[in-house]
Amino acid sequence: MTTERTPFPALFLSHGAPTLGLEDNATTRFFSAWPGQFPMPRAVIVVSAHWDSGQSISVTAWERMPVIHDFHGFPDALYRLEYPAPGSLDLAQRVAEILTEGDFPPLTLEKSRGLDHGSWVPLRLMYPTAELPVLQLSLPVMWGAQRLYELGRALARLSDDGVMLLASGGAVHNLSTVDREANGKVAGWAATFEDWLQENLLAWNTGHLFNYRRMAPHGVQAHPTEEHLLPLFVAMGAGDTARKPTIVHEGFMYGSLSMLAVQFG
Repeated sequence: MTTERTPFPALFLSHGAPTLGLEDNATTRFFSAWPGQFPMPRAVIVVSAHWDSGQSISVTAWERMPVIHDFHGFPDALYRLEYPAPGSLDLAQRVAEILTEGDFPPLTLEKSRGLDHGSWVPLRLMYPTAELPVLQLSLPVMWGAQRLYELGRALARLSDDGVMLLASGGAVHNLSTVDREANGKVAGWAATFEDWLQENLLAWNTGHLFNYRRMAPHGVQAHPTEEHLLPLFVAMGAGDTARKPTIVHEGFMYGSLSMLAVQFG
């Protein structure tokens, strides 16, 4: 692969369970194959469902940081996985400048937090050499869908410099409904919500999407809490100019855990 890329598409992916990092299935093969369609990005900025920062916003600002094994009760092999990617202090400063210009709250440079599993699990599959600079941007969940969309629009200019925006969450995420004995069956309510989500993404119906909890069938059941869907809106904003979403991967695990991935641009 070459090193030139302008602009780079944004990607929303559903990262599933942490054990995805140990598995070989359709989703892990998708993660591994997707980067091969494009030149290598200069860097990756990740927005993950697992760094909820409320009203504030932060970005990692370190030269190199170990991963966070932010889960419990999984196989020992999962806790031995690492992803020692470099950071980029220059890019962190550039993000701070962009948000200041866009009248967002001041960005905090976070010098101690590492990458959570919503970031490093897919990145280990997508860019396994861990050579690309990676920043993780926190998810200010209290901003809501529309303001996060605006955040993505502000960050979109970085794609012209070959920086990839990776939004990591889940298109349907209700852990109380997980069924490990589903054997390929998908709960009707989960499939109905995801169908609605795909339809409105492809139609670029932002009014419905921003108000999904009221407009979508089973919206609250699909997302009892919002943090796993909200990264989607950052990726949407980053792809606002092109408005060309593409469904690049589909599937469910455990009966209701969506593995949907959407490319923007």
